[in-house]
Amino acid sequence: MTLTNTEHLDTSDGNGSDASAPSPVAAPTPSSRLKGFAERNALLALLLAVITFFAVYPESSATFFTSQNASVLLGNQSVVALLALAVILPLVTGYFDFSLGAIAATSSVLTAGLMSFHDLPLGLAVAVGVGVGAVIGGINGLLVTRFGLNSFVTTLGMATLLGGLIQWYTGGQTILAGIDPALPRFGGSTWLGLPRVVFVVLITTVALWYLLAQTPFGRSLYAIGSNPRSARLVGIRVERSVWTTFVLAGALAGVTGVLQLARAGSATADNGTSLLFPALAAAFLGATAVVPGFFNAVGTIIGVLFVSVAVSGLTLSGASAWASPVFNGAALLVAVGLSHYLGRHRGVRTG
Repeated sequence: MTLTNTEHLDTSDGNGSDASAPSPVAAPTPSSRLKGFAERNALLALLLAVITFFAVYPESSATFFTSQNASVLLGNQSVVALLALAVILPLVTGYFDFSLGAIAATSSVLTAGLMSFHDLPLGLAVAVGVGVGAVIGGINGLLVTRFGLNSFVTTLGMATLLGGLIQWYTGGQTILAGIDPALPRFGGSTWLGLPRVVFVVLITTVALWYLLAQTPFGRSLYAIGSNPRSARLVGIRVERSVWTTFVLAGALAGVTGVLQLARAGSATADNGTSLLFPALAAAFLGATAVVPGFFNAVGTIIGVLFVSVAVSGLTLSGASAWASPVFNGAALLVAVGLSHYLGRHRGVRTG
């Protein structure tokens, strides 16, 4: 982003030199480059260390480092990964969206219900499920940008509302019958030895990375997250851009719901909380990697893998049922603290 000067101001100090000229910037030293490299790759190194530990730990070594476990892990975590990518879109601009888990659950239930209760074809049911996610995201964005409501409270209220609507629509029952078998067949099949849903996540990751890192729109979102007032002064349409992130996040959460339905083959009357918190932990962990202090797509995927691999290793090691939520909660707390520190260090708002 460049700013064009419309006037020339004489800022010389009377000796022929420009008093406003910036002082030369020192070249980065080897130690500073090493520190930057360590910051960018610390989470990846930690992920590799966790994989190595559980691969050799006697209680988990027999089953952890196998292709079958890897396939199951990647397939199951694809849903969390996709929701985590949705989560970072509003976070880039400095806003929370706590309704994304509920939007995913709504999309899953609605897509299944339209096929089961109303005999809609698969394509139309999926389109409606994703479209409803985008509409709910648009409503959230409108409430936050146009009416100035707090994003935390607004989206939390929306999540509660959607949870109640899910219970009403399903009667508290799981939708099992009437789902087009092509959808669970896609969710359970593999390609090149990997679950097909993994490739959906990979394509989405590349697309989101390109949007945020390689386009003027993406750079404007980071500018808003850093300083919305300055972004507005240089001509960025802040409210419209923030609203767009809510719409995109809602649509992506809708796709997440369809993917969850494809993996499970049924839709439960769930409010999506079990998906949201691992996704949040991954998003904030991702803000400590690759581009420390900034929410980014590649770092988010590394965060998803770190959380899922650690939880899988604990489960295979015989850890109790409480270990998974405790680890997810601790990871979220640590990740929020680290991303907040790195964001302040670079002058960026991290939520």
